[in-house]
Amino acid sequence: MWPGYGNHMAWMWIWPLLGTILLVWFVWAITRASRLPGSPPPEESPEIILKRRYAGGEIDANEYERRLSDLRK
Repeated sequence: MWPGYGNHMAWMWIWPLLGTILLVWFVWAITRASRLPGSPPPEESPEIILKRRYAGGEIDANEYERRLSDLRK
């Protein structure tokens, strides 16, 4: 056998591995880009959004309590 003949076997595994990595990266990039900037993550409930607005000072305590009771009805 010629020296270095076994190196060809390594390339047989590298190309499918690189292709899989590129495919996973592409799908991740597309799903991440499909979300609108500023939109809340899908797991946030309306109560969490309301709490965040109250904590950020967008609404006062009375408004927070009123909206919270409306949400829980």
